[in-house]
Amino acid sequence: MKYEAVIGLEVHVQVRTKSKMFCSCPNRYGAEPNTLVCPVCMGYPGTLPVPNHEAIRKAVKAGLLTECTIAGFSKFDRKSYFYPDLVKNYQISQYDLPFCVKGRLAIGGKGFSGEPVADKFVGITRIHLEEDPAKLSHGGGASGADYNRSGVPLLEVVSEPDMRSADEAYAYLCALKEIMRYGDISDCDMEKGQMRCDVNISLRPFGQKEFGTKIELKNLNSFRAAHRAVEYETWRQADILDKGGSLRQETRGWNDENGESYLMRTKEQAHDYRYFPDPDLLPVTLAEADVEDIRASLPELPAAKRERFLREYGLTEYDAGVLTSDRFIADYFDAAARASSSPKLVANWVISELLWELGNAKTDIRDCRISPADLAGLVELIDKAVINGKIAKEVFSEMFAKGGAAKAIVEARGLAQVSDSGAIASVVTEAIKANPAQVEQYRAGNAKVLQFLVGQVMKLSRGKANPQLAIAELKKQL
Repeated sequence: MKYEAVIGLEVHVQVRTKSKMFCSCPNRYGAEPNTLVCPVCMGYPGTLPVPNHEAIRKAVKAGLLTECTIAGFSKFDRKSYFYPDLVKNYQISQYDLPFCVKGRLAIGGKGFSGEPVADKFVGITRIHLEEDPAKLSHGGGASGADYNRSGVPLLEVVSEPDMRSADEAYAYLCALKEIMRYGDISDCDMEKGQMRCDVNISLRPFGQKEFGTKIELKNLNSFRAAHRAVEYETWRQADILDKGGSLRQETRGWNDENGESYLMRTKEQAHDYRYFPDPDLLPVTLAEADVEDIRASLPELPAAKRERFLREYGLTEYDAGVLTSDRFIADYFDAAARASSSPKLVANWVISELLWELGNAKTDIRDCRISPADLAGLVELIDKAVINGKIAKEVFSEMFAKGGAAKAIVEARGLAQVSDSGAIASVVTEAIKANPAQVEQYRAGNAKVLQFLVGQVMKLSRGKANPQLAIAELKKQL
């Protein structure tokens, strides 16, 4: 392609708080439509908004996590537009004095396509705090509005136009989600609308410094949709330019089913929204002591945690990457590894067994019945050859379903591994007598048959024989 894509993202992240941004209504997903509302978030005349202190703290925290400069003086503004999801016909937002400006976010790893993304920083223009509008739904010849979402605190994270491909945009979204979850700012569950993004994209010939005409794609509700939309829009704009056409600044929607964008409206300018300071809200001042107090609460970030896991626990780059992709998984593993003398084995069980079970059950690790200490206890039984791998999986399944300590389950069900040489010799003798054909094949030089005989020993011992001792005894008797 002879054009370079210039991409910036505007990401909306719902802030996890107990109440809404300017009223005391619960900030909770999944309630019956229009039951979590009050005169304030429904825009009744005469009502007055009261800012949510925790939402402001989390906005500042998001800025610190992305290396932003925190404004000592900020204010809220009214953004006027007319649409059914906005009961007041204006949204309380921030215009010229946001809480956070001029930050950056490191990206890298792999893109959606699986191709590596070069390590780089993407600039953060600003992070401001606003209220979410209502949720609209359409179908069956009718439209509905659920105002439960109206007034939920919402961060808008605006990037610089520093991305050049769909994979870089995907990597940025992944990095931002990771940061927001680590900072306990949001759960970023896109299925619940807690993280949504708009894409600004333009094309310019390679070597040209000036930007091309910017086109915005609105309300992309998955990382996959964002990646596909950028790829499609890059192709669409290039096709128009190649045919001698011209582009105009406009807002487009994305039809994920058809895999194409469509025109919504010509692009508004800032003056179209008639911003002005909200007269019902005082400016917000943040002393340096306030900012430092929030800074002291910052978590260990993913990159630092990955480096520590590599250093302290001897993990591979892949293992460390998987385990730190989610803060709660990382914390779980960290606690289990500290309680175990075999942290690498703990990592293997978390990655290969626990994450699979959680995904299959559609359960969050915070709701897992297996505590970090109990997983460490299971690994200890394996490490000390009290149980073998097959029995361990059986015990693990019971722990995941019902909870409980591995040692208690093993003792209650008599699952301890048999390592007594006399007992194993007796089972091996029985297996040899029961399989004369395979014994002859082994003695004739077919070494692969040994695995079959090991399987027979394990079957006769109900999976409790020590596999290494069983192999040694088989070779001895054969």
